[in-house]
Amino acid sequence: MATDDFFRARLDQMIDLRHPLAVLAGRMPWCQIEMALAPNFARKNRQGQVIERSDLFGTTQEIAGAGLSAAGRPRLSIRLMAALLYLKHAFNLSDDDLVARWSENVVWQYFSGLDYYEPRLPCDATQIGRFRTAIGEAGVEELLKATIDAAVTSKAVRPNEFERLIVDTTVQEKAIAHPVDSRLLEIARAKIVKAAKQAGIELKQTFAKEGKELRHKAGGYAHAKQFKRLRRVVKRQRTILGIVLREIKRKQTSARTESTVTLTHLTTLMERAERIRTQRPKDKNKLYALHAPEVECIGKGKARKPYEFGVKASVAVTHKSGLMVGARTFPGNPYDGHLLNAQLEQTTILLEDVGRAPKEVVVDLGFRGVDGDNPNVQIIHRGKFKSLTKPQRRWLKRRQAVEPAIGHLKSDNRMDRCWLKGSLGDALHAVLCAAGYNLRWLMRAMLRLGLKAVFLRPLWLALFAFAIAEKRQTDSSCPDFRLAGA
Repeated sequence: MATDDFFRARLDQMIDLRHPLAVLAGRMPWCQIEMALAPNFARKNRQGQVIERSDLFGTTQEIAGAGLSAAGRPRLSIRLMAALLYLKHAFNLSDDDLVARWSENVVWQYFSGLDYYEPRLPCDATQIGRFRTAIGEAGVEELLKATIDAAVTSKAVRPNEFERLIVDTTVQEKAIAHPVDSRLLEIARAKIVKAAKQAGIELKQTFAKEGKELRHKAGGYAHAKQFKRLRRVVKRQRTILGIVLREIKRKQTSARTESTVTLTHLTTLMERAERIRTQRPKDKNKLYALHAPEVECIGKGKARKPYEFGVKASVAVTHKSGLMVGARTFPGNPYDGHLLNAQLEQTTILLEDVGRAPKEVVVDLGFRGVDGDNPNVQIIHRGKFKSLTKPQRRWLKRRQAVEPAIGHLKSDNRMDRCWLKGSLGDALHAVLCAAGYNLRWLMRAMLRLGLKAVFLRPLWLALFAFAIAEKRQTDSSCPDFRLAGA
């Protein structure tokens, strides 16, 4: 086998180029992705610092560190990092599993733009998270937009399909434990004590042993449905947390540490712990996790899961083919109808290069009463059934097609639990899950289009030849056709 490098084989000579992912490697708009994301990684001009220097002639001031810095190693390829994000959410892998599997999979390396097989890891697993944070929400939307453009250029979806969409909402759950009061109080006490020790504050009593015993008792009482004893234990846990917080406040001014980061972290934890200590079961805006204050309690009316803890997310798919053309998160648990305008705005931006905009939106009854907020879009739901035309009633029957799309988003593309930090992490995660969903959709489309090209044309030619042969047998005057390519 002839190669450019005698000791290494080219990837395009090692793999089947008809593999859907290999076909997509040539169909994705990589140049468009790199041009959109490159400004996030440009070296920035630094202001520098004024430094005083003394010499034989006196004291002078100089500016040090100004200009563009050439320090640090060169960044990794944008195509490589973007391909890693696509593969992570398309195949439901963690960062560590992703880099390990990438080093063994030659098709993935070809999709990432490599020419030769590379047995080493593409990068450290933590670099994927830093890249995701650097590109921000606008960057991950560019990744989603690239999948839509690839579907159009590959003729896997027709542009007029983007004029009719299905929009629905779901809950993107956060990676937190179930928020039980006794557990929240014990974790707050333990975290506050640890942060106080890091700040150099010596506590008279940390209640470590009693806190552990109380947490164990609360679990037993709740399991046995002995709620009067459970309330007594939770009351004692609140008392202990209050004692620790008041002692830290008294000694906080005389803390031995000089690190402002440590003191800021301690202050933030104390504010959250005070919220946990004072909140009651029926309070609004409760804190459900010490490390994730953005988590909300959302009830969607499900019998199997009455309450979900995370953030409300909206998704938009094409009515006919089911391609994902939008995904956003909406903190604050707004009414479904109030977020339709923002979701359509994102979808319109993603479809700029296609040249189409949504005209009809098929939704459920949660989107009633918002026709005035969306004047350029016709909203179709079963509350208008009597006034709908016959085609619109037929479109309404396909509204449920968005439900399996949401199910696949959660089971196959990592939307079931969000492990990223903060509200920004929630927003990035939702869009990346939609991009991973579209990549799997494109792989199926490439396979479908390839099978149609390989099998249907020879089948049609064979049927045509069979028909001509039958005609010749019945009619001797039929000429002998020569079928090109048969």
